[in-house]
Amino acid sequence: MTPWEMAAVLAAGVAGGGINTVVGSGSLITFPTLLAVGLPPITANVSNNIGLVPGGLTGAMGYRPELKGQRERLLRLAPASVIGSLAGGLLLLNLPESSFNVIVSVLIALSCVLVVIQPRLSRMLAARPVQGHGGPWLWIGALAAGAYGGYFGAGQGILLLGLMGILLNEELQRLNAAKNVLVLLVNFTAAILYALVADVDWLAVLLVALGSMIGGFLGARVGRRLPAPILRGVIVCIGVVAIVKLLAA
Repeated sequence: MTPWEMAAVLAAGVAGGGINTVVGSGSLITFPTLLAVGLPPITANVSNNIGLVPGGLTGAMGYRPELKGQRERLLRLAPASVIGSLAGGLLLLNLPESSFNVIVSVLIALSCVLVVIQPRLSRMLAARPVQGHGGPWLWIGALAAGAYGGYFGAGQGILLLGLMGILLNEELQRLNAAKNVLVLLVNFTAAILYALVADVDWLAVLLVALGSMIGGFLGARVGRRLPAPILRGVIVCIGVVAIVKLLAA
């Protein structure tokens, strides 16, 4: 990478880490950036996943007050996230790269839709009546979201937030805190798998990791003050560019 490309990846890591903490879908910033600096799609995906783990850690730590009282819930859902992540990671490593380009293009498009409807989803969740503890449906949903995250990842946080909001009676910020922990588990599990058997660009990992640590910390502190409509517009535009690049490859 040139110095300018390294700076762009570092900046994308800051943005991705912050967006993941506040909303989810930060990979729609970091993954296309890695494609733009010349990484092959699967190498870009696995390097991006590993690099975002530190940002997930700082983001989850920033939500510690909202995590109080959720230990039992997270322990119940953690195995689903880990198993799902392993399944998704194994699919990524065993399906041909041509399939990855098509599948990820669909997943990016889905993530863009989720980003657009997220405000409406949040309002719907806030107005829902009291629900139970989620039952087996929430566990299955966490498993599916984990598989999604292990394969690609952008938008998995929004999926989890929606599932938990429908099936649980909790304030949105507490759900967001739980979402951050589960996404961290998914990304960490996949990162271990990728580090052992995948082709990883460790310079890209380092740059995304440094940026995402800063972004995760800032996202937990001040991310709610960002102009949400502009942020969503940027994410969708970058997602469209990524789809075009993948389908043209």
